[in-house]
Amino acid sequence: MSERPLGITESLQHPRRSLGNRYRSQAEKFLRVSESDPTGLSWAEQSARQSVLHDFTNPNNWRILVRIKISLGDAEGVRAVLEDLITVLGRDSNHLSQLDGIDILGSAVSLLEGALKADPLDPDEWWDAVGDDDAAIIEFSSRLKGLDVRDARANILFSRRLERLRGDGKEDLFLDLSRYLLAQRPNNHEAWGELGRMYERREEYDQAWLCYDQAQTHFPRSDARDRFKERMRERLAGIEGGPWKSPGISDRVEFLDKMRGLSIPAPHNIEEEDDNEVEGDGAVTEIEMLRSSGRLPEAFFLARRMAAEGHGDAAGLVEGILEEMEDE
Repeated sequence: MSERPLGITESLQHPRRSLGNRYRSQAEKFLRVSESDPTGLSWAEQSARQSVLHDFTNPNNWRILVRIKISLGDAEGVRAVLEDLITVLGRDSNHLSQLDGIDILGSAVSLLEGALKADPLDPDEWWDAVGDDDAAIIEFSSRLKGLDVRDARANILFSRRLERLRGDGKEDLFLDLSRYLLAQRPNNHEAWGELGRMYERREEYDQAWLCYDQAQTHFPRSDARDRFKERMRERLAGIEGGPWKSPGISDRVEFLDKMRGLSIPAPHNIEEEDDNEVEGDGAVTEIEMLRSSGRLPEAFFLARRMAAEGHGDAAGLVEGILEEMEDE
């Protein structure tokens, strides 16, 4: 497979705090200018949109954009900003339909602040609120398993929260919840590599190999799986019982089926649909249906399962799906 470089859309979804701050400062300047020159509002809006684009993790960038939209009297624009924020938070933006018929311009600030208070964008602020509360951690774990974090920004946001769990020693919970994030956005090769290293340190070698295999699939130049196999050969050389062997096909299929089952958030999890046994032409047809409906993580794990089982068309399907996920 050829290496897939980070696209411009994907790269912008990784926060760049300095650029976000710069554009927000420009937006605030143009907003002040607009008091004497109304044309400044247009420039303020453009700068505010750039501030959110470059750093969606700073709540002040969202606040200035909503303020400007209100000043413009742009009710649809305000709704679009709130829907975007809800998507970043992994929530269903369709819930905003409950606000149909109300004054969205008059309610926008309270709605925004309510969302930010309930679900802080800053991971340290979030951790300060839940870190010493075991019940809050349990509630977060349960809630995350039902969220839609296919959006790259949502995936980054919750990944940073999981880092706080790991830093607090909650490694088992970190590993469990990381699977949910990667199931919904599997093309994060760095996260797969990190999981592989954690499993390797825990001497859970089969799980480590499966994670490194995913990392190398998404970023072939990493050689994560190959380097791990070489380490295992060196580590186990001369030990009675023979060398370590990579997981067999049945273990790989089980792993991929589990990841596919996690790729859609509850209550629509495909584990309830009992359709993991499709094979051959039926599987190819299902993969194409999943691709056409935008369910790329599901399609990816099904295609990877076919590849593990030796289906001739599977490698091409995997490559095509990987390219779609990068361009999504």
